[in-house]
Formats: sequence, structure tokens, C-alpha cells
Amino acid sequence: MAEKTLIEAIREALDEEMARDERVFITGTDIGPRGGVFLATQGLYAKYGPTRIIDSPLSESSIVGVGIGAAMNGMRPVCEIQFADFIHPAYNQIVNEAARMFYRSGGQYCVPMVIRCPYGGGMGGGLYHSQSVEATFAHVPGLKVVIPSNPHDAKGLLKSAIRDDNPVLFLEPKKGYRAIKGEVPAGDYTEPLGKAKVTRQGQDITVYAYGMMHFYCQQAAEAVARAGISVELVDLRTLNPLDKETVLASFKKTGKALIVYEDNRFLGYGAEIAALLCEEAFEHMDAPIMRLAGPDVPAVPYSRPLQDWFMPDVHRIAEAMRKLVAY
Repeated sequence: MAEKTLIEAIREALDEEMARDERVFITGTDIGPRGGVFLATQGLYAKYGPTRIIDSPLSESSIVGVGIGAAMNGMRPVCEIQFADFIHPAYNQIVNEAARMFYRSGGQYCVPMVIRCPYGGGMGGGLYHSQSVEATFAHVPGLKVVIPSNPHDAKGLLKSAIRDDNPVLFLEPKKGYRAIKGEVPAGDYTEPLGKAKVTRQGQDITVYAYGMMHFYCQQAAEAVARAGISVELVDLRTLNPLDKETVLASFKKTGKALIVYEDNRFLGYGAEIAALLCEEAFEHMDAPIMRLAGPDVPAVPYSRPLQDWFMPDVHRIAEAMRKLVAY
């Protein structure tokens, strides 16, 4: 298998799905001849033309609105929002229309669309180019929220998202676009939505993560392993619907849980995992459930030292692992 970056795997999935199904088209700002701000659609305009790679006005609510209308009329749109920070003007379209259309129409209409968003910090982007929005949207019934952490899963999950008959918010850790590499099979394959994956077997503690934080957790687990600490690592992959079975099974095995995410700690996604473990696996608990997350400040700072203070990193994750094991 060829080694690819995360962004190359995403581009490959888009290309293969457009070749497989003529109903698939992509729309977003600067995705045409330019290939997108991160070059996710590089080369696709020349291959598929302006009727399937559609440059849009700089209007997120319009991009998503066009996608909803097209999806309800038999197409399979992929809408690109340049940065997750700018998705909020489309909040009403996503939550009140796309996510609820199947339910409100009594099953008469579905919305088979994907909304792709680069998200997260670590790139020096400051306030408007570093936000994590997953908790906001994972709260919405009817909307699947998917976050890949490696190129193999990015390709397989995105293909599944495009083929899904309901709306999917596909969040991509942009710091990992070119930093995360891995083997990607050639040709068609899919990864199931709604299924987490145990990416490292361990006995002492379970660590739950997704996206860039999963990438860091892998390195932290390797570091503490040299001191004899055995970490089981669960990549959540789909935040909604959550794979409760895999989450609970790992916790019942180790009895200690650390949840790592870069969003603000207060009411972040880790709170839902902690609540689930308390409610359904309390008798297996050997230590307080721990969360390692971003601090409760309004945004990721632009200053590099302050950004580093905000973001969980390999060193802090390893320290949290050691603290939990020692409890």
C-alpha cells in the first residue's frame, strides 16, 4: 500500500466517489481551479469541470443551503466550509433544516449531503482559524459527526459519509493534513460510520481521543510504555452516533479512563463520555475519570507560546497518563 498524507487520502476519496457516482458534486469557496484553501480538491476541477466542482460565493449559509436543496432532489453534494470557525452562519441551515428534514417530513425527504470542515488549532491561526466545533454539532440529533485521525480512515469514512442517506458533518484536523501519514489501500473501500476502533491494546488505562489528539495520544502511549505503562487507546472516529459498546468494553477492561480533546474543557465532548461511563459502568471504576482538554478561554491565542499553552500535547498527555495510572 502507498503511504499518503491525510489530505491526499481525502482528495482520493473525493475523486473516486465522483468517478463512481455522477450525482456527487462539490461546492465551496475557491475549490475550483485553485483547489481549495488546503488543496483538498486540487486537480478535480480539470477532471470534472465547472458543473461538478462549483466555486461558490463566500457565504456559508448559501453553500449549505444549495447542498440541502440539491440533496433533496436526488444529488449527493459535498459542501466545503473553508474553516470550521466560519460554519456558524450556516448553523440554522444545518440544524433546523438538514438534520431535521427526515424527521419533520415523516421520512418523505432525506438529505444525503456531506459538509467538510477543517477544524482545530496548532497552525498559528488565532481566533478565527483554530476553533473546535464538534461538541456544538454532536449535540444535534439527525446529524452524524465524523472525525478521522489517520489517512486510511479518512478515505474510508469520507466514502461512507458521501454514500450515507443523511447529513454528515466531516471534521478534518487541519494540523494533521500533512503531518499525519499512513498506508492507504488503492481503490474502493469504506469504513463504517458509528464505529470506534481500539488502535492500541492495553491493560492499565483507557484513553479516548479523536482527530489530532489521537495522533498525539499514540506518541504519548509509546513514551509511557517505556516505563511499563500499558495504555489502551480508543479512536472514537464518529462522535454522533457514538459507539457505546466499544467505549464501555474498554473501560470495563481497564477501570481507568482519560479523555483527551482540544476543545474547551467545560461542556466539551469529553463530558458526554464521562457521563456515559458513570451511568453504565460505575461498578468497574478504579479511579476518577479524567479529562485533558483546552482551557476555558474564548479562543486559541495567536501567540505561539500561548497557543502551545492552550493545546494538549504529547508531553501533557503522557503526564496525565502517568497520573491516572498512579491513582
